[in-house]
Amino acid sequence: MSIAARSSPYWPVVSHPRLRRILPGLVVSALGDGMSLVAITWLALQLAPAEHRGTGVAVAVAAYSLPSAAGGVLFGRFLRHRGGAQLAGWNAILRACALGAVALTAALGGLGPGLYVALLAVSSLLAAWGSAGHYTLIAELLPPVHHLPANAVMNTIANSATIAGPPLAGLLIAWTNPATVIAIDAASFAVLALTYRLAVPPLPAAPPGDEPSAGAGFAAIRRDRTLFGLLLLSFAFFFLFGPFYVAMPVHVATDLHGSAAVLGAYYTAFGVGAVLGGLATGYLRRLSLWPTTTGIVIAFGAAMVPLGLDVPVAVAVASFALAGAIWAPYMSTSMALFQRTTPAADLPQVLAANGSVLVVAVPLGTMLGGPLVALAGARSTLLLCALATVALGVVAALLVLRR
Repeated sequence: MSIAARSSPYWPVVSHPRLRRILPGLVVSALGDGMSLVAITWLALQLAPAEHRGTGVAVAVAAYSLPSAAGGVLFGRFLRHRGGAQLAGWNAILRACALGAVALTAALGGLGPGLYVALLAVSSLLAAWGSAGHYTLIAELLPPVHHLPANAVMNTIANSATIAGPPLAGLLIAWTNPATVIAIDAASFAVLALTYRLAVPPLPAAPPGDEPSAGAGFAAIRRDRTLFGLLLLSFAFFFLFGPFYVAMPVHVATDLHGSAAVLGAYYTAFGVGAVLGGLATGYLRRLSLWPTTTGIVIAFGAAMVPLGLDVPVAVAVASFALAGAIWAPYMSTSMALFQRTTPAADLPQVLAANGSVLVVAVPLGTMLGGPLVALAGARSTLLLCALATVALGVVAALLVLRR
């Protein structure tokens, strides 16, 4: 192995005897998730009545994510003090079973819109704990100096899958049907669950009587000003990005008079930028995490400003790619702050509580996007959200400097 490779911040991650056995499973599962981005919505379109297709897609997408907020609260009493591999593995098992039930029921001809939404909701109940498990495992296996590069590896794998997964799903759906693609996603989660089970021995559970209340993770965040401030910053950051999902398609169709291919070019540019930004994240490990995190918010908002201005499409696409590169490190740096600040025994519950709150931020922002676009127009909405994001980052940076 070359000296350059060994000097990389990612070498301690990819060479770790346990993490390197997990990474292939993460890649397989992430690819399945990237494919399901298309398959879940396409199957919802096929199942919904013609006059309610938009509503059917919206409900299906919400069912695949929002129940994790409830799961983060309801299962805290039972899942705290579980090891990171157990949490991630149990989420993968539930995903595999519920999505497999979707595919099997569709193959038997018994899948209707109501059952489909119910199975998607069940599949997402442990999603917050699964995400917490990934980052808890990193804190369990690696010293703090390697947390940021390890987080970046996790997030870069996920971002890469959003580039490769959707086109592959489109080809498979054209060849077969969306339920088959969902079956493949279920199989990928089964592979991930098996990988966690074999690669990392389960840690013993906490002794009886040491079980916290269901809201212990939220209480721990409220008691710590650093964690509470970080949660507020992340929620506002994601919330302000939510209106994009409404404003951007309308902007392309009405302001630019463009096609779906133009909208796809924007998404692809953002995904490529996110992958490149994720690869660069590990090299930020020598920077102070709080200034870096607030700086990301400011820079991301600034990169989004051209989308709300009357600039050539090529400039806007390039700006959106830059925004993707800036966005990518945020989750890694914010998770590193949680990993360094939270006691190891409380980390799973705190991360699950954080995930339960953040999972509703983007949908709430998206809901705001509808009336905002109707009132101000798509381009003005994009500009307003970009400037508000810059202002959010500036306020957060001033508070950090004050402290």
